[in-house]
Amino acid sequence: MPQGKFYRICYGIILLLLIVYLGTLVDFMFEPVIVLVTSLFAPIVVAGVLYYLFRPVIHVMSHYMKIPRGMAILLLYLLVLGVIALLVLLVGPPLQHQLTSLINNTPRLINEIQRIIVELQHQEWFNRFLEEMEGVSWNELTARAAEYANQVLSNLGSNVVSIVGAITNVVIVLLILPFILYYMLKEGEKAPEFILRLLPKKQETEGRRILGDMDTALSSYIQGQIIVSFFVGVCVLIGYTIIGLEYSLVLALVAMFTNVIPFIGPWIGTLPGVVVGFLDSPFTALLVIIVVVIVQQLESNLISPQVMGKKLDVHPVTIILLLLVAGRFAGVVGLLLAVPTYAVLKVIVSHTYRLLKLRHNPPKENGS
Repeated sequence: MPQGKFYRICYGIILLLLIVYLGTLVDFMFEPVIVLVTSLFAPIVVAGVLYYLFRPVIHVMSHYMKIPRGMAILLLYLLVLGVIALLVLLVGPPLQHQLTSLINNTPRLINEIQRIIVELQHQEWFNRFLEEMEGVSWNELTARAAEYANQVLSNLGSNVVSIVGAITNVVIVLLILPFILYYMLKEGEKAPEFILRLLPKKQETEGRRILGDMDTALSSYIQGQIIVSFFVGVCVLIGYTIIGLEYSLVLALVAMFTNVIPFIGPWIGTLPGVVVGFLDSPFTALLVIIVVVIVQQLESNLISPQVMGKKLDVHPVTIILLLLVAGRFAGVVGLLLAVPTYAVLKVIVSHTYRLLKLRHNPPKENGS
């Protein structure tokens, strides 16, 4: 059998493919593991995000205020519940009013959009544009849209079970999330010590530094994204309120949640506001764009540099490819989670590789 680095790599690839193939033949054996992972993935990820968000508060309460860590976590839970209750009292009524108004006015908005589409249909330049860009006529395009809408409506009834199942999963996550987060906040600082036991004693200092860098990168990214998105949501709400845009609170929440998508997230969050503004008047749509541009300038030049700290730089081409793949497989949820998940996994994988390299290739001592 030929030897050498190249052949060893080929043998490893063949062995890996063989293992994967054999695994597909007995996939029923892995089904419990898959169910376990998919069930625990969401609560663990959400708890991890909240862990990095609340950890500084617990650190202050336990180290500076001398409150026992378990009691500090319970006090934090009470504080969070109080803030949620306050937000429900202050934001709940206007949010409910705007959502109700949006639902009631949906037929009117659809009719207005149809009217605009009919007007565009009679514009010769628009028909030429469609034929040049898409290679189809307006009638073909509208027929395809109608067919897609009919498919969505026909599948709505069959998807009721899936919707109920999704709601049930969300409820389960919300119920077990506080318990997972409690033990993360209470025992989280012991995790590095457990990992360091896997390294030789001589490399403990280097391993501790690597784990510290990983922890700093993760915390700065997660905390920074949450703070920046909250800032964007508040500023967009203020701007929409000033220009008198309908459903300003709902649209500001959309802008806040979509802002976590780098590169195109702000534009995704802007689109609903522009549509609602355009239904009022083209000038209102222009004002919406001006508001978003001002907010994004403040966010990119003033807030992000101060808040984000160590940024997890991701190349724009990588972002586009991630969004294309995630949108294809997971829709809107995939678009929201693709880049943040990639950025966090990038840090974990890169630092884990360093730890494994350190484990198997310890650095030489000075003077040796």
